[in-house]
Amino acid sequence: MAKGFKGPKTPNQMGMIQQLQKLQEQIQATQAQLALEVVSATAGGGVVKVSVTGDQHCHAIEIDPEILKDGDVELLQDMILTAFNSALEKSREMAAERLGPLAGGGLPF
Repeated sequence: MAKGFKGPKTPNQMGMIQQLQKLQEQIQATQAQLALEVVSATAGGGVVKVSVTGDQHCHAIEIDPEILKDGDVELLQDMILTAFNSALEKSREMAAERLGPLAGGGLPF
């Protein structure tokens, strides 16, 4: 038998390959959907709002102009970081919720 030749695939192997291909398609579709979904978080009672997509890209940052009048740059920076990290965590949780069932089971091995 030639090196690397493994013979014809059995029906069981073909079934597993088809299951893997289906799972891959489901994962790709879910990832594409996550890229379209947006979660938001606020800080400072809504003074700063950060929106992040389900694939962890920053979508928008909104800052209430009133905060700029105080001139407290450090406070504004802290609010932006707080809102961004919170939005990012929400995005990660959403992705884990959607992708978890796909990555966690359903395969025969």
